[in-house]
This record gives sequence, structure tokens and C-alpha cells, in this order.
Amino acid sequence: MTQSSPRQIDRLLDVMKRLRDPESGCPWDVEQTPATIAPFAIEEAYEVMDAIARDDREAIPDELGDLLLQVVFQAQMASEAGHFDFETVAGTIADKLVRRHPHVFGDAALDDDTWEREKEAERQRKAEYGTLAGVALPLPALMRAAKLTRRAARVGFDWDDATGILDKVHEEIDELKAEIGGDHDRIEDELGDVLFTVASLARKLDIDPEAALRRSNDKFTRRFEAMEAMLAQKGQTMAEQDLPTMEALWQAAKKLPGMK
Repeated sequence: MTQSSPRQIDRLLDVMKRLRDPESGCPWDVEQTPATIAPFAIEEAYEVMDAIARDDREAIPDELGDLLLQVVFQAQMASEAGHFDFETVAGTIADKLVRRHPHVFGDAALDDDTWEREKEAERQRKAEYGTLAGVALPLPALMRAAKLTRRAARVGFDWDDATGILDKVHEEIDELKAEIGGDHDRIEDELGDVLFTVASLARKLDIDPEAALRRSNDKFTRRFEAMEAMLAQKGQTMAEQDLPTMEALWQAAKKLPGMK
């Protein structure tokens, strides 16, 4: 009688356990700690976002697998230390989803604030008090800025509309201009205020500032590479050009198809 194949999640957990075996595992995997592995989770999450943004159906499962590996790796190390295991992780998020969706798993009526009320209740249970409690410090600064202003806006600390924030952006830029040429710390402080206010403007416009900046990064990359390609056809490089020539190339690249 043919034995059925194990579920792939069970297979993955077993593979990870074997990789971590002190006697027969992989030396690199064995020497890792929760702290050394943690940064990879952020990297893998961004690679998932990139694959989704590109709608790369072949890459998405691969990148999601890399992200899942980070969860499995952390759970295996925690299990070895006697703290928790993968079942604990899976059960915890399942319980949380049930709590946060009483309109699905209970008899509560659905409203726009259900999710946020439950999150606030969870913060209270964790003794995370205050409007800004729980906004993670390790988040990318632009993303954290947007989350902080969103939290503050919930209790009314907000501009009436985007125009008011845009005026504040100009005010912060003027303050930055006044510091340029002076103390470096003051310049950094004022530039930070500009970026923070721009993040707030993005939130008011219902735009993810990280996504908007990624889009601009991609656009800049396409245009710059087009400039280099135009020069390469002439056997030239960017380093050989003066600024006016580069500006002319930039304007030409902007007019090419797909460069908007």
C-alpha cells in the first residue's frame, strides 16, 4: 500500500528541524540565532512586495516561500529553547483573526471600526497604553511616519484637508532652506520634518508613501538607464558628460515610451 505524501508544511517543518540538527545539520543554519535571522524577514517581505507589484506569478510563490521560511526558522529556534513552536504561532494568528472578525465568527454587526476596536483592546491587554503605542520602532522610517500620523488622526490630531498639510510642507521646506549651510544636525532635523510632513500628506491623500516612493525609484531607474543606453550607442558614458548634456538626455529619456 502506497503511503500518502506528507503535507508540505509538515515537510517544511521537518526540513528545518534537520537543518538545525547539531550533529547532522547545516553548520550555517545551526549557528544562527533569532537575532541574526530577524533582518532577513524584512528583506524577504520586500521581495514579496516586489514580486506582487510586478505581477510575477512565477516569482510570487517562491518569494512567499522565502518569507514563510523566516517564520519556520524562528519557530524552530524557539522550540529548541522551549519557548513556543510553529503550532503556537499558527494558533495565535488564527485566534487573533477570529477575535478581530466577530461579524464572521460571531453575531456582531459589521462596522468600519470593528478591526481597530479589537486592536485597541489587544493593546490594552498587553498594557500598551497611549494613542501611539504599538507602532513598531524597526519599521522603515517613512512607513512608521505614516502609521504615527494615522494613529494621531484617529483622536482628531490632524489637518482638515490635504491643502493644510501641503501648506505645512512648504513651511517645513522654508525652515530647511534657512538651515542649509549651517549646522549639520539642524539640517538633518529640518529635513526629517519635511519627510515626516510629506508622509502625513500621503496618508491624507490615501496614498502609501512607501509605494509612491518605490514607484518614483523605478521611474528614475528606467529613465537613467535609458540615458546610459543612448550614450552607449555613441560609445560614450555618463561620467564623460557635463551637467547640461545630462539634463538634455534626461528630458529626452522622459519622452520615450513607458517613461512616464
